[in-house]
Amino acid sequence: MNISIVGAGRAGSSFASALELVGHDVELVHHDDLSSIGDSALVILCVPDDAIANVAASIVPREERVIAHVAGSRNLDVLAPHPRVGSLHPLMALPSGSDAERLIGATYCVAGDQLVLEVALSLAGRVITLDDDQRTIYHAAAVVASNHLTALMGQVRTLAESIGLTLEDFLPLSQQSLVDVARFGPDDALTGPASRGDMATIDAHLAAIPESERSSYVALANAAFELSELRRSQTPA
Repeated sequence: MNISIVGAGRAGSSFASALELVGHDVELVHHDDLSSIGDSALVILCVPDDAIANVAASIVPREERVIAHVAGSRNLDVLAPHPRVGSLHPLMALPSGSDAERLIGATYCVAGDQLVLEVALSLAGRVITLDDDQRTIYHAAAVVASNHLTALMGQVRTLAESIGLTLEDFLPLSQQSLVDVARFGPDDALTGPASRGDMATIDAHLAAIPESERSSYVALANAAFELSELRRSQTPA
């Protein structure tokens, strides 16, 4: 399939390489050079979310062409006035422009034209579909699962380095915790002071860590308490 990708950033470059690997004829187009799109059957917009509508409006509509975006938080209305539209959002972090292998076999949230589904399947993707009113929560969950987890590792690094250790000292613990979540679920994988109701330990933590780190610690400790309470409420008496 002839595919044009608009946007040569991390997502666009990764998608271009992945689609070429599975046999598509791909052209990578800069967002301010839309004249080179040509006769592509599919145009995928890999531009910032807030730019999608303007970029889509700058492309001449054609009955035979599909315009799609890769934004998890946007519905298809941002692609007006094109007659055939779709979206292809990967549940995968793309931190560089060379993450093509991550996109092959990834999970994709797909909407719109059947051609977009065909592209997801050509990438050996696992496909999920949602109603329009579900997409914002879906994207929020994706942000928590990836971006917030990364930010949390930033806090681990800050605390570790304050006592002469490194993030790498704690990564095996984090990795094993994710393995446990996958195996047992969040409720049963939870350990630590919140799972035991050990307020004295949590108070000691708050007294010891830098003030700048306390608000996020408290928020996550409260979330851990709620998870622990949920587990107890579901345990047969």
